[in-house]
Amino acid sequence: MAAVTAAADERARAVLGGVDELLAGSPHHRAVMSAVKDLVACGVHAPSALFASAEAARAAARLVEFLAGMQGENGLFDAENLASPPDTAFTINDLCDTYALLQGDGVPVVLRPLAGGLERIAAAATEPLRLGGVHTPNHRWELSAALARLNRHWPDERLVARVDEWLAEGIDIASDGMYSERSPNYSMYVSNPSLTAIGIALDRPELLDAVCRNLEVIAATALPDGTVESVHSRRQDQRGAVPLAPFLMQFRRYAIARGRGDFAAVVERILAEPPVLPTEALAEVLSEPELAGVLPSAEVPKAGSSVFESAGLAVIRDGDFAVTVFGGTDYAGHGWIRSGLSSNPTFLRMFAGGAVLDSVRLSRDFFGVGPFRADGLAAEGDAFVLSERVAASYYQPLPAEHRRPGGDYALMDDGRFSASMDFAHRPHDEVALETEARVRVGEREVRLAIKARPGRVRQVLELAFREGGEFEGVRPLASGGFEPVGGEFAYRLGADRIAISVSELGTNAAGTGYHPGEDYTHLSGTDAVAGLKVYVPLPSSGDLQVGFMYV
Repeated sequence: MAAVTAAADERARAVLGGVDELLAGSPHHRAVMSAVKDLVACGVHAPSALFASAEAARAAARLVEFLAGMQGENGLFDAENLASPPDTAFTINDLCDTYALLQGDGVPVVLRPLAGGLERIAAAATEPLRLGGVHTPNHRWELSAALARLNRHWPDERLVARVDEWLAEGIDIASDGMYSERSPNYSMYVSNPSLTAIGIALDRPELLDAVCRNLEVIAATALPDGTVESVHSRRQDQRGAVPLAPFLMQFRRYAIARGRGDFAAVVERILAEPPVLPTEALAEVLSEPELAGVLPSAEVPKAGSSVFESAGLAVIRDGDFAVTVFGGTDYAGHGWIRSGLSSNPTFLRMFAGGAVLDSVRLSRDFFGVGPFRADGLAAEGDAFVLSERVAASYYQPLPAEHRRPGGDYALMDDGRFSASMDFAHRPHDEVALETEARVRVGEREVRLAIKARPGRVRQVLELAFREGGEFEGVRPLASGGFEPVGGEFAYRLGADRIAISVSELGTNAAGTGYHPGEDYTHLSGTDAVAGLKVYVPLPSSGDLQVGFMYV
């Protein structure tokens, strides 16, 4: 609590000093409400330096008044989405938590008037939230959490009935604990806290079980650098890093409530650094003092592997050595890049202390279909097997019965591109590329075997290392990046070193770099990763073996 209070005070002081700047711009309604919550959490907490602060109360009152002015006549807030029930729900959830802090005899007199302003905003939003719709799976739970919180403060059976409608669709969580969106970011900020709030407010214990299962996934996919694996996500975080630290209160809650020593170990790991969301943590503890209780004894994580079949993901960890193998993109099934689909072509990652191989991708020149994206992950003996088949067609003349003298043929998509060619009725000659990648993980080493047929397709393995270290045994390419000088090279960061050995260097793809495919290039875009990149060309046989050793 001392650490949380100190960090929350620092956050609240920053908010207090930035109110004028915030309101002078075009702030998001969520940012305005969050600032109110920051100030109130410290203002009602006796050990805080801002306890009963008149300055903080005046600033909070300005923010509440401004927020009320942002609310539309329909009771909803506008931002990037107009009249958005789910976006409004985010703000109302924070509003209800803040309103709860303002209840009771111990609330400083100077802060009590804020409750009335918050109540008026909530009253205007209640009915549109009850009747409102959503965009994404997690929105259902965010919206339902807002309704559950509103019902807690201003009981209305219709709100509970609406929550039950959403819950009747079933929680979108697989047996292995992955939500359908597979996003640690949305687990952190939406699904887990929302389902927890609903489960507690409406006494739905099965929802708490679901959150606990997902936290097991988060714990199992936490990486040595303090992030959570997200390469498998179907959302925006599939190409970024998601920190573990904001999960602090979720792990703390369930560690205490369920006596989970494994969760307590995650809490202790996170608390090695100052809390990153301190006012949120403080607000939770003030509402539920038991969350500041003593943790169960921490259970040190054991070395081992975790496989999540619903996401085609395997994470192997042993101290500061960790490996991710991923083969669960949605590209094979859908054939395009789309928000809400998993499309990250990184299929292997390796952590060797401070030396990190962030991404292994296989790029190729094959009809613009883009890099290798496996159609699932299979375990065969001691190997993880990733495979893919892609194809393109050369189309023959239309049969006589489908010809149109005016040439006005239907606009169709053949899987790679669209054209007025009536592809469905044309005979065609197919050209296919079949690729298999086998990954074996040993003690501080990874063995990768690639087999591509036909081998004459120009292909290059891209190894992207995290910046900060130095290479041995490579030379720069004029087109950017590096290529191996011989069959062995290495990447070193401080005392940590990844030694790489290659069975045979090809000559037909060096320097070609990474090709994202026409899904991106026709829009002048890319999904290329950052980092220090080494390009290893496949030989004409299509067979390549690569070893990665942590030394």
